[in-house]
Amino acid sequence: MKRSSKIALSVIVPLALCGGGALAQEQTVRVGMVRALSSTATMIAIEKGYFKDYGIKVVTEDIDSSIDALAIVAQNRLQVVEGGISAAYFNAIDKNLPITIAIDRVSSPLSHKLIVRADLKDKIKDIAQLKGRPLASNSRGAITNYEIGKIFAKAGLAYRDADIRFIPFTQMNIAFANKAIDAAFMIQPFASQVVDQGLGFVFADPDDFITPDPMTIAVSFVNTDWTGKNPELAKNFFLAALRGARDYCQAYHGGPNRNEVVDIAIRTGVEPRREMIDKYPWAARSPDGRINIDSMLDIQKFFVHEGLSLKEFPAPRLVTGTYSDYAVAKLGPFALQNPASTLAGCR
Repeated sequence: MKRSSKIALSVIVPLALCGGGALAQEQTVRVGMVRALSSTATMIAIEKGYFKDYGIKVVTEDIDSSIDALAIVAQNRLQVVEGGISAAYFNAIDKNLPITIAIDRVSSPLSHKLIVRADLKDKIKDIAQLKGRPLASNSRGAITNYEIGKIFAKAGLAYRDADIRFIPFTQMNIAFANKAIDAAFMIQPFASQVVDQGLGFVFADPDDFITPDPMTIAVSFVNTDWTGKNPELAKNFFLAALRGARDYCQAYHGGPNRNEVVDIAIRTGVEPRREMIDKYPWAARSPDGRINIDSMLDIQKFFVHEGLSLKEFPAPRLVTGTYSDYAVAKLGPFALQNPASTLAGCR
């Protein structure tokens, strides 16, 4: 596991922000993250001193996958992990590991795409024609499996009706070029890049198929033993994080802080290529950090049905509203600074 940055923040804590008195000394929270443009929200909170306001020192570490990091956060080697929901999370709950979902990180609209190989445009006209054809997904048990399943269900197909090939997003363009796959389910910016390269065309958008919505695909996981021992620290951590998320959402909608947020993304290495930030869609998220419980339960149901998770659990075992509720009570309703924006999400 590679440590990407280590940011030490000072211990001056405004009483008005803490809501309960200044902390005697800074407290450290270790955060693992799968780097993506949505990581910018946390970097904003670091760069603009939002964690500092609550006497918190944040240490960030890059991780390859939240699937691999769930055990680490359960062991409290990381207190928080930002990453995608997967079948592994529901299996971790089955094992009674001390972990839960605290706040949203990425939710609808997703800008994910089901891409079909360019030379098949005249041969594949509807979803049912993908039955039995090689289709790439990034990983077994990933949230993208659920998205494929929801699209297929609209055509009367099951997830298993495709010949699923597990290929990293970074390698899917090669698989298209070599005609090793007929289709692929892709996230941004990879989906748009494949189209730009002339290797494929957009065949379906999961946002047109998935209900209940909005759907949350990435979250902040937190160690519940740690939160139990440090309730105020945990609440203030997520309050600061959601201040960063709200700044991100303002920039997402073309608000006056967009250039500042883009500069932070570049400076902190979240996405060093300005042209990528300007050209491709940004991930949306909830500015209040809230999870759609109906959607979460539907995701769990799919994983159990496909044999990727063992059993279903009630919502309180999967998600806590403690931190989103606390943050909204402190911050008030979210209001766009650019009301002319027509973009969905981040509202």
